[in-house]
Amino acid sequence: MGTEKTSRGSAARQNLLRAAAEELGETGELEVAAVARRAGVSAGLPYRYFGTRTGLLIAVLDTFYDRLCEAAALREYTESSWAEREQHRIRDWVTFLYTDPLAPVVLGGLVGDAEVAAARTTRLNLLIEIGARNIAHAQRLGEIPAGRDPEYLAAATLGGTNAVVSVALTRTPRPTADSVIDQLWAFVHGAVGFSSTQGATP
Repeated sequence: MGTEKTSRGSAARQNLLRAAAEELGETGELEVAAVARRAGVSAGLPYRYFGTRTGLLIAVLDTFYDRLCEAAALREYTESSWAEREQHRIRDWVTFLYTDPLAPVVLGGLVGDAEVAAARTTRLNLLIEIGARNIAHAQRLGEIPAGRDPEYLAAATLGGTNAVVSVALTRTPRPTADSVIDQLWAFVHGAVGFSSTQGATP
């Protein structure tokens, strides 16, 4: 009985998160009453699971970054060189941001209070840490030039990638994902210190 109750609770929570993501993606706003209506539940149920509007916003933000990590940030690539692996990662990263309806809202600065901003900063710092470890490892192996600070590089490439895609998503007509990927790889290629012939697209 307890397992069944837990399963129902998990399904209800996921239903609310889905409704909240849809509401935020479509309107750019997150009103708890509107989320409850969209989910087909009582107005009080979101508060039972998330406590406050802020709690719901943070949960939506966390699920977005979880999807991004699964799609690109934490993926293991099998190409033989760092350049090939990271080109693949950039392709997956941009494809995710181009197709996830929440991306324009999150990249544009999710509307919320200081707690939401702190949660977003925490997730971005984690992505920078992951990127810095990746870059430092490649430097130790001699796959990319040494001498540049891995954390600075990770912060620059993460911030640059998200900023470029954020701009691209606001353009009409929207640039193709391939054109954005090419521009971003040119930026990363230069940032890590490759010469003009190193790390070129095969």
